[in-house]
Amino acid sequence: MTTGQRLLFLFTGWLIVLMPFLFWWNTWFGRQLSDRQIEEYLHDDKKPRHIQHALVQLGERMGRRDGAVSRWYPDLIRLATYHVEEVRNTDAWVMGQDPSSTDSSSAGFHETLLKMLRDPSPLVRGNAALSLVRFGDATGRPQIVALLQPATVVAPQAGKIVDTSTVGTPIHQGGVVAKLEASGQTIEARSPIGGRLRSLSVQAGNSISQGEEIGKVSPTSDQAWEALRALYLVGQADDLPAIIPYEREVPDMPEHVRQQAVMTEKAIRQRASAQ
Repeated sequence: MTTGQRLLFLFTGWLIVLMPFLFWWNTWFGRQLSDRQIEEYLHDDKKPRHIQHALVQLGERMGRRDGAVSRWYPDLIRLATYHVEEVRNTDAWVMGQDPSSTDSSSAGFHETLLKMLRDPSPLVRGNAALSLVRFGDATGRPQIVALLQPATVVAPQAGKIVDTSTVGTPIHQGGVVAKLEASGQTIEARSPIGGRLRSLSVQAGNSISQGEEIGKVSPTSDQAWEALRALYLVGQADDLPAIIPYEREVPDMPEHVRQQAVMTEKAIRQRASAQ
């Protein structure tokens, strides 16, 4: 091997190591941002992940009761109507990190979260409802219960099923559950939530109408756990049919989720008895 070949080999190996690191470094929300970077990232409409990164950093600082972050509270309210769902979802979570603030700039959090209960995204509605519980507001209880329910995936338009995922497969939010063929084009039916494909109502070769059910996706354990924790505080007896299956019937749930379901049921029954 010549010197040039050795250098090329070393350079290629260096790139193989460097590129994944750079990708991780630029997408990891745990990387600390300066105040100047937070200001820039919150207004970087070309890179929504930059906005998310700044929001996560603000949420962590709000959790530590860092009063300096209140300067960005108007931006949190502004981003509640941002066109990217992931940004709105993160924003709804962040606004719940400071429910006790008396700062006038945060006065709009409660009202903004109430408006977000009408968001077109079920996850944004759910996160807004969870944050409202921290304000002592149970208005979003129906949205919290919905977080425990499987999401229904429907056909975006009429066509013929050409491929499907397998029942039990983990599905990311926006992940493809099935592919349809219509007028020579391939159409993808995607999941509105992350979780696990619970059931399929179709198989390859079936014809399907627009809006017809393709399958159901069970929520992730993290989503179920957060919903159960909130219902521990605000749940009512009417919510028990959605809670009890998590004690033993829902497959692939960690033990801490099952324990939380048991505690949530107990708390709800105690409240009902007291009333």
